[in-house]
This record gives sequence, structure tokens and C-alpha cells, in this order.
Amino acid sequence: MTVASELIQFEKRTNKVAVLTLNNPPLNVTTLEATKQLRSILQEIEADDEVRVVILTGAGEKAFCAGSDINEFPSVRDDVIGKKLRKENEAFNAIEALPKPVIAAINGVACGGGGEIALACDIRIIAETSRIGFPEVNLGVFPGSGGLFRLPQVVGEAKALELMYFGDLIDAKEAYRIGLVNEVVPDDDVFDYALRLAERLAQKPKASLKAIKQGVKRSARLTVAENTELTLELSDRVFQTRDCEEGVKAFFEKREPRFE
Repeated sequence: MTVASELIQFEKRTNKVAVLTLNNPPLNVTTLEATKQLRSILQEIEADDEVRVVILTGAGEKAFCAGSDINEFPSVRDDVIGKKLRKENEAFNAIEALPKPVIAAINGVACGGGGEIALACDIRIIAETSRIGFPEVNLGVFPGSGGLFRLPQVVGEAKALELMYFGDLIDAKEAYRIGLVNEVVPDDDVFDYALRLAERLAQKPKASLKAIKQGVKRSARLTVAENTELTLELSDRVFQTRDCEEGVKAFFEKREPRFE
């Protein structure tokens, strides 16, 4: 099933994988309407038990997403927080908060808001000729939709400051070297590689995946004591699931588990 809007394409596949495509070529820049559509579709995916994993990519080969549509800047200058940044943060936060794995298939350039979208995803796969960066400083601003706090969590404070201070785009190999992306693959294989990962994840127990994601995402903001309590809380939920019972049973029976 494919649902197409003007700026976001949502394809629900039969293998429990959903594909979200930023559909504003050639650069797939984000607009106020695209942000609204993204948030709405993510809410739909969260409520859909048939979707276990999400792939997020860009239409065409030139760009994953080249950030915000600068043409909209004059119309939001009088209230950039209310008209743009708050809504953009809410949409990107919804990617991170989605209780299902989200894989970014980065095809082409990912800069500014495009880089921030990628950061909100759980796993990032990048095409070998792609570039990624946070050039907002060159416009007199800074990454205001999650990059300021997500980037140092991924690559460390020193490298995050360097990337945001200078605003340079880096190539795929450098992005992999500093831990910004998980894998570099040939350009014509980036989506298929992401799909293979998604199909593997879709076979894993959903309660475990949800708990892993929640635990990892929340742990960076908690103390050791709070993390311990969070771990115990999530463990209590997971250990009571049928998938946990099946996993243990399959281990002792020396067979592959059949998760729900």
C-alpha cells in the first residue's frame, strides 16, 4: 500500500516494513507543510501494529534532504519559534520517540535539517558519494531542530562542536569514521541495504525492540540510579511477554524462535 501526499510518500509493505520518502525533489527541502505531514504520518505508523520497522529516505538521487526551504524564511521571521522551529522539533522528536526502529537511508546530500532528521533516526546507512553536515552557522543561525543536542550524543562533544562551528559537509567515509553513520554502501545499494536490515529487525520481538530503544534514548538524560530503575522497569515489561517465553523455550529446544 502506498499513500502519496504532495511532500511525503508513505509506503506500507507486506513484510512489516514502512517506507517514508521525503518527496520534494530535487533537494527534498523541508517546508512547513512537509513537517506537518511527517508528524501526521508518524502518528499513523505508531498506531499501526502491522508496521514493525520504518525506513526514511529521500526521493531521487541528489539529496536525502538539504534542510529547510529558505524561501519560507521571510514568512516566519516574525515568529520563527512558533511558526517553524517548535513544529519542526516536534516532528523530528516524533521520529526519535517512535517505539519502532527507524533506519535512515541517506542518498545524496543530507545537510542542515536533513542532517537533523538523520540524527533522529536509530540507524543511518549512507551512500558512498553522499555528504552530510550542519552548515547553519553560514546563515547566521545554528542547528535548531535537534542537532544541538543529538549530534554530541552521537559523535562526542569535540567533534560536534567542530562540525557545527565550521559548517563543513563531510563525505561518507569521514561520517563513518567519526561514528555519525553505521554503514557506507554503494550508491545503488543504499535503499536495498536498509531494507535488508529492516526485514531482519521486523522478525525480532517488538517488545524487546521497544524497550531497547526507550532505554537507550532515555539513558543519556538520566543518572546511574535512574538508569538502573529504568532498566528494571523495562525488564519487568519484557519478561512478561509471550515473545520472551518463546525465546527461552526455543533456546532450550535448540530451534529458531517464532516471535509474534
